[in-house]
Amino acid sequence: MSTVDDNRTQPAYTTLRSIEERKKQLLREIRKDNEKMNKLRHQLFAKPTPVKGGKRMQTLMTTSVGMLDGILFAWKLYRKFRK
Repeated sequence: MSTVDDNRTQPAYTTLRSIEERKKQLLREIRKDNEKMNKLRHQLFAKPTPVKGGKRMQTLMTTSVGMLDGILFAWKLYRKFRK
């Protein structure tokens, strides 16, 4: 169920020219917002830069040590509460 905000004030259009100007203004704003969204989307889904050999090894070691630490912690908790 959606509600509509009826308290918004609508600008009073007296001529077709004022309606056309408002339409053009809204179209410019929509296009500007669309360009911003496209830039953000491309940044979000951009392919990562290739990782050099040393950095790849460092990431692998960091991940491996983190996993080992988690396994050891789980084993300690298991032994402590095994009673």
